[in-house]
Amino acid sequence: MGYKFATMETEMNNILVRPQTTYINPYTDFGFKKLFGEEGSKDLLIDFLNQLLPPEYNIVGLEFRDKEMSSEIPEFRKAIFDLYCENERKDKFVIEMQKTRLEFFKDRVILYMTFPIRNQAPKGGVLTVVKGDEKKVDWNFKLKPVYFIGILDFEFDDNDKDGEYVLEVEYKDQNNKVFYDKLKYFFVVMPRFNKAEKDLKTHKDKWIYFLKNLSSFEDIPAILNEPIFQKGFELAKIANYDAKQLFEYEQSYNDYLGFKASMDFQFDQGMEKGIFETAKNAIIEGLPNGIIKKITKLSEDQIDKIRKDLKNNEI
Repeated sequence: MGYKFATMETEMNNILVRPQTTYINPYTDFGFKKLFGEEGSKDLLIDFLNQLLPPEYNIVGLEFRDKEMSSEIPEFRKAIFDLYCENERKDKFVIEMQKTRLEFFKDRVILYMTFPIRNQAPKGGVLTVVKGDEKKVDWNFKLKPVYFIGILDFEFDDNDKDGEYVLEVEYKDQNNKVFYDKLKYFFVVMPRFNKAEKDLKTHKDKWIYFLKNLSSFEDIPAILNEPIFQKGFELAKIANYDAKQLFEYEQSYNDYLGFKASMDFQFDQGMEKGIFETAKNAIIEGLPNGIIKKITKLSEDQIDKIRKDLKNNEI
């Protein structure tokens, strides 16, 4: 297949790394939106979300509201989806979806959640009710539930690498009682999912297996050969894209690789700094090398160098 992107590349001053795979990488902006962010793929998104949410919130319909996100921070529009959902009981709720590792990740997640909460307030605190004649009534502050769903291609917490691959978080008081049941976070931690094809037991397992391994598949695995995943594979098949879509995907893939490398470097630098500070504080507290080695995994020589530098007031 010949690509004729020289002019576009020159105009955008960008050298593209072309992924040599059959299917797209779902962690790219292009791939994520192709699978979950288009009107024609709503059935995939609904099926996927229903594997993560509590059974009572079984979604039967949803609307994309990403254009309604606050423009105060333009980055948000690219980072997440804003979804308005309805379940079988006609309850309506809001879901935020995000999939990229970012600096101060937890802080960002908390901030993201303020927008769908705040946007539920009517302008001026007044609701317009249409019952024969138009009637305006004061808003009583009742909110729809808001859920955040993060598809993480990084470890959420290095101290819990063996934890559940779907992490559910909610607000509780000091007695472990739920303080507010309409605000929850679901994090799908991909590095914790290591099941082989033979180990897949649930539909949720199949979805995570599909997303984690999509770009490495050459053909549809037997266990995923069912209608919902067949459609996913068809949407993700690179050979089906025209020249414009190919260029958009390649650019998105390039951005993903560059951003991931940058964040991994920052994370590694932060880890090294944290380990160094731990060792330094342990030495100041008078702990022996043997204990410091167990805590930090540093070598005897590295610990001795920190001791020497501390003694000479060099750190």
